Parts: sequence; C-alpha cells; structure tokens
Amino acid sequence: MALKERVGTVVSDKMEKTVVVAVESRFPHPIYQKTVSRTTRYKAHDEGNTCRVGDRVRITETRPMSRHKRWAIAEVLSHSPKAEARAKEVSQ
Repeated sequence: MALKERVGTVVSDKMEKTVVVAVESRFPHPIYQKTVSRTTRYKAHDEGNTCRVGDRVRITETRPMSRHKRWAIAEVLSHSPKAEARAKEVSQ
C-alpha cells in the first residue's frame, strides 16, 4: 500500500512539534461544473519545530501519533518571506 501525500500551507505553529496544514482540493461541482475549492486541515508532526506559518510543505501519512495527529512533515517546499525575515532578525 502506498503512503498518501498532500501539499499544503502551514496555518498554525503554536503547538510543540505539531503544525496545522491546510490542504486545498479543487474539483468541478457535479451539477453546475463550476470549480469548487474545499480546504481540509491536518495536524502534522514537525520533529524539529522548523515550520513557520505560511510555509509550503509536503506531508505524508504515518502511524497515529496522538488523537488527531496522523501525518508528518516530509519536506518544506518553500519558506514564507515573513518567516525568512523573522529568522534573520533572530540570528542577528
């Protein structure tokens, strides 16, 4: 069985080792054929607390780590400009 993967945006990083990732799915409405977008929020494990709000990430399915957490961060595709600026301020 292949592991599921999703690509989404980090919308919350306030928890320890956990981020909330919003994944948007777009599909045509069954009757009207207009494009409908639906957002699903997943809690994902972030071992190093590296993700920040606005980052684009790939999450992969994993074993249950808590009551709601069944996904893990596979890779950070791109950092948000605000997160990069904040990281530079902290390092100086």
